[in-house]
Order: sequence, then C-alpha cells, then structure tokens
Amino acid sequence: FSFAWTELGLSESVPYLDRPPSPLEFYREWVSPNKPCIIQNAISHWPALKKWTSAYLREVVGPKVVSVAVTPNGYADAVFQDRFVMPEERQMPFMDFLDIVEKKVISPNVFYVQKQCSNLTEEFPELVRDVQPDIPWMSEALGKKPDAVNFWLGESAAVTSLHKDHYENLYCVISGEKHFLLHPPSDRPFIPYELYQPATYQVSEDGSFEIVDEKSADKVPWIPLDPLNPNLEQYPEYAQAKPLQCTVKAGEMLYLPSLWFHHVQQSHGCIAVNYWYDMEYDLKYSYYQLLDCLTK
Repeated sequence: FSFAWTELGLSESVPYLDRPPSPLEFYREWVSPNKPCIIQNAISHWPALKKWTSAYLREVVGPKVVSVAVTPNGYADAVFQDRFVMPEERQMPFMDFLDIVEKKVISPNVFYVQKQCSNLTEEFPELVRDVQPDIPWMSEALGKKPDAVNFWLGESAAVTSLHKDHYENLYCVISGEKHFLLHPPSDRPFIPYELYQPATYQVSEDGSFEIVDEKSADKVPWIPLDPLNPNLEQYPEYAQAKPLQCTVKAGEMLYLPSLWFHHVQQSHGCIAVNYWYDMEYDLKYSYYQLLDCLTK
C-alpha cells in the first residue's frame, strides 16, 4: 500500500487543519493519499451551531414522525449471538425521541436517529437551511455532489460497530463530541471478517426484544471484534493492527477517507451531520480488493 501507517508520520494522532483547505490542496494532500484529518473553522458559519438547541429542534421538527433505531443494548448493525443484528426501525414523533434522550421519559432501550440514506434531506428538510446542502470545496475537489447528507442524534450508549464505507466522509459535529477509533485500509489482514445470518430486533408484546432472522436475505460479512476490548485469543492477528483514536468536538469536521475502518462512540445527545461523497473506484480501490481477496 502506498499509504501505509508510517506515512501518517508515525503520529499516534489525526492531524488538524486550522481552516478549510482549497479544493486542490485538499485533493492533493488528503483525498489522493487517503489520509484522515480534523478540520477546524470549516463550519463555524453554520447557523446550526448556535440554533440547534433541544427547544429549537422541538419547535421546528417536534411532532413530525421520524425513523429511530431502537436496540436493547446500543449496538445496531453489529454481531450479536452469531447474527448480524439490525435495529428495530421505529417510527415515532421526534419530540417523543427527544423526551427519551433528555431522560424526561425513562426507557430500558437505547434510541438513535441514525438512518442513513440522506435522512437530513429526506426526514429533516426543515434543518437543511441551518447547515449546507454540500461542502463546496469538497464538491469542487471531487467534481460531484454528495450522495447523501445524514443527521445523527443519539444516546451515549449507542455505539457504531467497526466497519468501513466506500464513501469519502466529511463528519461534522454540531454539539457534544464523537469518539472515533480508526484503522487504515492496510490493516485489513489483521481485522477479522465472518459471514453472518442477518436478523432484526423486534419488540415482543411484553416489551422485550427478540432477534428475528431475515430468512431470505444473503449472509452479511461483518467484523465480530470489539476494538475497545479485543479478544486476542480468538483474533490474535488483530494485535498487529494499529488503531488511531481521535475526538471530534462541536464545530469540528473529520475527513474520514474511503475504506478506513471506524468504530464510533459519542457524548450523550451529540448532534452531527455528515456528507457522503462516492469514492473513485481507482487503483487504490483495486489494491484494497486485492488485499481483501489475499486475506480471505
């Protein structure tokens, strides 16, 4: 791999830029070498940073019914009991969800607005004017608009399991903070993948969850390992991987390059918006596919 861990300058940390870069600079320095960075002062002009209080969100979105991921343990889209288990997708008024996040209503379950497929523009169009429909310098650098713009708000118990995406991802934190654990694509040989029967959490009559198999669906390749508490007896190769950890605070933007593995935690009630730009399926992608095949 041309972009090995060492070329991050052997730093244990993700570098910071103190301002948004020019499109050319960003493409040359970060996208092309597939290196993450945290960009400060890129979203400081967004009204959302001041406006998106709980009271404002109640007023603007309040009674609207939105999609909320509900799990018994905070792990949606994760391996559990030898299944790849997806959350219950619950339709509920946004203000009822806020009641749970603010602990005005106590629930034993964990709630997270995390529906991708551009849920900001699809489900929360009232909020788009407080951010931006795209990031102009990124759109110019890549010559395209984002495929999706997503809105995230959840409880601190909601965790995103280790996975990768084929998107160039600009992840913007509006309030609170997000904790990322990252692995470069070159760590693929040390990261275990297995095939799992897909299943979904469903709520029973008594309010408990059961795991129901998606009978007709193909098996899903997923990472069974918890990078915060890796079972090295079961997955000894993972000891050779080099995780990189960073915290993205309110007003900061993380550039998470395509095919980087990431595991995400957050402060309670953290609000974020991210922009997914499709990656280029170039030589770098071919290298990754080759590495993936060789690893299997």
